[in-house]
Order: sequence, then C-alpha cells, then structure tokens
Amino acid sequence: MKIALFITCVNDTLFPATGRAVVSLLERLGHEVVFPEAQTCCGQMHLNTGYPEQALPMVESFTRTFAGYDAVVAPSGSCAAMVRDWHGKLAARHGRPALAREAADLAPRVYELSELLVDVLGVTDVGAVFPHRVTYHPTCHSLRMLKIGDRPLQLLREVRGIDLVDLPDAAECCGFGGTFALKNSDVSAAMCADKVASVKATKAEVLCAADNSCLMHIGGTLSRQRSGVRVMHLAEILASTS
Repeated sequence: MKIALFITCVNDTLFPATGRAVVSLLERLGHEVVFPEAQTCCGQMHLNTGYPEQALPMVESFTRTFAGYDAVVAPSGSCAAMVRDWHGKLAARHGRPALAREAADLAPRVYELSELLVDVLGVTDVGAVFPHRVTYHPTCHSLRMLKIGDRPLQLLREVRGIDLVDLPDAAECCGFGGTFALKNSDVSAAMCADKVASVKATKAEVLCAADNSCLMHIGGTLSRQRSGVRVMHLAEILASTS
C-alpha cells in the first residue's frame, strides 16, 4: 500500500524521531511511505482558538495535498480527529460545498497510526522488541473523538519483552488541551500532577501515548520531579527491534 505521512506541526518541529519511527515501522511491514512536502498545519489550533475562517486555507491545502493516496497516517490522534471531524464541516459552514465534498471523500482514508495498523493493515504483531516496563496513556482526542479504543494496547501487548502495566484512571485528561494549558495554567498543572501521580504509581520506566503534545506536557512534569520516567510515542516503541 502507498501511504502518505502527515507528520503534524508538533512532530515536525519538536519530535522528528516520531516521524522517522512511523516510516521505519511501515516500511518494515512492506509498505511504501511518502512524505508530501506541500503539507502544512491541519488548522486545529486556529479552530480551537476561535478563528475557523483562518483554518479554511489549511483545509484546502490538506485536501489538495493528500487526495491521491490510498491512506494517510498521522502519528497524532488530535490532528487525525481534526481532519476527519472538522474539515468537511468547516468548508460547508463557510460556503465551500465543493471543498466540503472533497474533504468528506478524503476523511475516511485518514488514520491515526494504531487504526491504520489494526483496522487497515490487519496487524497487531509488528515485530517490535522493547524489554521495558511501560504504561499507556490514552489521549483525549484519540479516546473520545476517534474512539480508537484498545487498538494501541493490542499492539503493545504483542511487543516482545515488554512489561505492560495498567495506568490508574487512564481515561482522565492530562490537562494539556493545546492553548488550555496556557490560558488555564493552574488547572492544567493540577490535572497534570494527578496524571503524573498515576504514572509514578505504576513504577513504569516509560509512559507511552499516541500524541506527543500530551507526552510533552506530562513529560515536563515527570522531568521536573526527577521521576526517572521517560516518555515515548507509540510509534517509537513499535519501531524498536532491540
């Protein structure tokens, strides 16, 4: 299958290793991965901060850039949810019916990584090896908007050598929420403190999630507390072979 990688802004600027892990993983499984260089932001930040019209050019750019591919994979539940749930709606609400139809046609081919692996490629054992104690945090957009359920856990359970432990109160938000963490910093920090307490209770070496934005938020607190727990994107664990 020819798969286009939508890297997302956060990964492109701060976590390029995640994108490389996605490519390594999918190529190991025998698929062709391409990186359309014309890609830009999905527009989620603009929509979430009250500027939906400013997101429209990004809807148009995304639809034009990724229209010709069998599948589009994003190592981010929040960005995949933005594309699937909002691109068509935004175009329709702002008088762009043709763009709305094009976005609606593309949306079902846009997947978060675990969805692509489990639902489309039909694989849970990707040949990964990761001999560490790991706990998994289900991020809000992946859990509540994409409804990916236990797909990441299905993949993690097949990793050789892993000691996968349940995270207490896993479904609780970490407090990041994009600009929420800036506009409501005290509340956000309190929510993150609760999440970090749960992570530390597992005695895990690694906290895994499918969104680096949330991992960045939680990882900052873990680091400041000198907890010794590191954070890793799901793709990086699945790409690991030693």
